[in-house]
Amino acid sequence: MAEKGAQREADVSLAQKLAFLAQALPGARRIETHTAYVFVAPDRVLKLKKPICFDYLDYRDLTAREHVCREEIRLNRQLAGEMYLGVVPLVCDEAGRMALGTPGMVIDWLVEMRRLPTERLLETCLRSGKSVTPAEISAVADRLVTFYRDRQADRPNPGLYLRHLRCESAVNIRNLNDMRAHLRNGLDGAIVDAGAALIDHHAPEISARDRMRLVIEGHGDLRPEHVCLTTPPTIFDRLEFSVEMRMIDVFDEVNYLGLECAVLGAQWIGVQILAAITAAGFSAPSPGLLRAYGVFRCLTRARLSLDHLRDAVPRTPEKWPLQARSYLMRAAVLLAAGGGG
Repeated sequence: MAEKGAQREADVSLAQKLAFLAQALPGARRIETHTAYVFVAPDRVLKLKKPICFDYLDYRDLTAREHVCREEIRLNRQLAGEMYLGVVPLVCDEAGRMALGTPGMVIDWLVEMRRLPTERLLETCLRSGKSVTPAEISAVADRLVTFYRDRQADRPNPGLYLRHLRCESAVNIRNLNDMRAHLRNGLDGAIVDAGAALIDHHAPEISARDRMRLVIEGHGDLRPEHVCLTTPPTIFDRLEFSVEMRMIDVFDEVNYLGLECAVLGAQWIGVQILAAITAAGFSAPSPGLLRAYGVFRCLTRARLSLDHLRDAVPRTPEKWPLQARSYLMRAAVLLAAGGGG
């Protein structure tokens, strides 16, 4: 059955699948991300993974896409609960007619979710100037505290986090240097090198925090676009494809959220959440390590921005160099604030 499904899938192009989904979900808005196509209908959202391969994921095989869809459901239900409804098969009959969720030869899989109120996304609120209250951010912090405490019960892969930071720092150096031609004012190699040096400098403290169970299997990509200010708040789009990226110091994760909120003009949000996490009993890192985490995240975001230009047909190619420069400037500001140490 698996071989027949793979053969049938090969007979149906991605363009045909997208055309069918557009017809099956009239009025749905299609959003393309780096790894998926998302169809936003009035009452639900369906996500189709792209059959792509990067260093950190490989979705070319139908079985791999099914697995990662099921992982997305499993992992996100821990933070977003009932938002994630399940996995829906895209099927095809012998005549080539496609359908969703009915018996037939499976040619792909989709993640089905309830639609959240877009106007209550934290990113939307900050970009549009809508009021975000300390009480709402306190609720987000409470949700994260509960989640992090639950994750502390397990301590999988001791040492994985530090190895990941070092590996990603090396990738940052290599890729940013490879893509430096896309940066109009060049690239300050000292800033990029400093990111790796800071991680090495603080390695003993990182390892100690790992032993203290302050490194947990977290969200992995906590940004304002992944927080919805519902009651209670919904935190979604947890990384499903890499346990390495999910292994993270709780303060690295919330500091990253704070940095992204600061980009949108709301520095107070990160300050409040960091204070709440500390008040809940999680030991704060040294100021130097917190700065190192921030520099690392800025450099990684700059690298990932430019990596979009490696795609065969980059989406919005004019966007990524501007975004990369913005993150590199923020890394420089963080380094200057700490004297590079």
